[in-house]
Amino acid sequence: MCGIVGIVGTSPVNQRIYDALTVLQHRGQDAAGIMTMDEQALFVRKDAGLVRDVFRERDMRQLAGNAGIGHVRYPTAGCDGPDEAQPFYVNAPFGIGIGHNGNLTNAEELARTMVAEDRRHLNTRSDSEVLLNVLASELQRSHAARLAPADVFRALEAVFRRCRGGYAVVTLIVGHGVAGFRDPHGIRPLVLGRRDTPRGAEWMLASESVALDMLGFDLVRDVAPGEAIYIDLLGRLHARQCAPAQPHTPCIFEYVYFARPDSIIDNISVHKARMRMGEKLAEKILRQRPQHDIDVVIPIPDTSRTSALQLALALGVKYREGFVKNRYIGRTFIMPGQEMRQKSVRGKLNAIDLEFRGRNVLLVDDSIVRGTTSAQIIELAREAGARKVYFASAAPPVRYPNVYGIDMAVAAELVASGRSEEEVGGFIGADWLIYQDLDDLIAACRHDDARITEFDTSCFSGHYVTGDVNEQFLSRLERERSDGVRAQRLLDLQGGRTARAV
Repeated sequence: MCGIVGIVGTSPVNQRIYDALTVLQHRGQDAAGIMTMDEQALFVRKDAGLVRDVFRERDMRQLAGNAGIGHVRYPTAGCDGPDEAQPFYVNAPFGIGIGHNGNLTNAEELARTMVAEDRRHLNTRSDSEVLLNVLASELQRSHAARLAPADVFRALEAVFRRCRGGYAVVTLIVGHGVAGFRDPHGIRPLVLGRRDTPRGAEWMLASESVALDMLGFDLVRDVAPGEAIYIDLLGRLHARQCAPAQPHTPCIFEYVYFARPDSIIDNISVHKARMRMGEKLAEKILRQRPQHDIDVVIPIPDTSRTSALQLALALGVKYREGFVKNRYIGRTFIMPGQEMRQKSVRGKLNAIDLEFRGRNVLLVDDSIVRGTTSAQIIELAREAGARKVYFASAAPPVRYPNVYGIDMAVAAELVASGRSEEEVGGFIGADWLIYQDLDDLIAACRHDDARITEFDTSCFSGHYVTGDVNEQFLSRLERERSDGVRAQRLLDLQGGRTARAV
């Protein structure tokens, strides 16, 4: 999962892109990059690390121009080193930069075609570079000295025909403008905003509406599935449906975990969706244990707070903050490698003993992925004196890999894969484990907008909405994504055994 932003303004956009990326930092803490354009000149700064660490004052001064794009990345399959920091760039035709959130399910096939037929060189393992070269190849076919909006849309229609998977993209075309587009299923989010100034309209594309809010842009709408938006350098907006829209199935994990609670995605409030998740969990608890002995509900910060508070209110029990979070530690789920995730938990959370001692505690988390983090948190609660530790997940059991841009582990590394709920409870050390039902999760998320009737729930249900994911694909993904493979690749990078891209 990554965060993207693109702006065409009436004044320099470097600071605004930086500010937007800090707001989207929760979507990726591995690398960051900004690319801007001043007439025919292109400027770029990108590197591994947090936004605040990648960009210094001297870097910001060099990022000139009234149009640009930005990206924050967390590592996905094959993208572990600084060379995969985005935006990516190719110099022909015109000069094109790209920021990509998601994953192409046919990236391997496209890469072979790019080399063998399109005669284009690929310098990294990233599917984002593949997507960039597909776009460049299609723009090259226009043979136009200067692109008209129709030329951009014709190229993007071909990109939609060739690329499959879940993706949201912003692209900067030197001397022309900024374009953004979203996969035909609308799996990955992309919103459009506008701000009127005395010098004219400014336009912004971003992964989440909260980035628009922070910069004073009004949310115009979500980019539709299969739609492309093109904003030229004069601030004129052009839009076209470039691919037949499929059933609109946004990723449900955005509402469970990834998106900020103050964001609105596809006209659904993330905050309200999480409130309803807590209410649905409470209803299930009361059905299964109407005479429960829960003394206190404690959230595992930060994402689960909203659900936990509503759950406690519905149960009529105390809600307490029982963990203090070290805010200078990254999000554990995003961290590459199991060993790093395990080491980070105790440095990240510390229990307040008074809230646990002698009580039956219900811990609430947004989800359980590998289970090791949950096990350590339950151990912290017992060490703090809890008499019993119950555990509630606002999401159903994660049993299947996610192939659309969330770097969840392969099936063998998911704690719920091949285990019953009781067995997962035993694995993490809970006295009782309760999961959200999938139907309840869907109901919680679609409540505000009847137009969204389905979601991508593949990590819970095993149903992949693009229809092109089979056992062979998942086996290949397992070879690329396993923690063992990732750890070895990281060692290679650190030891200098992998040549740095030039």
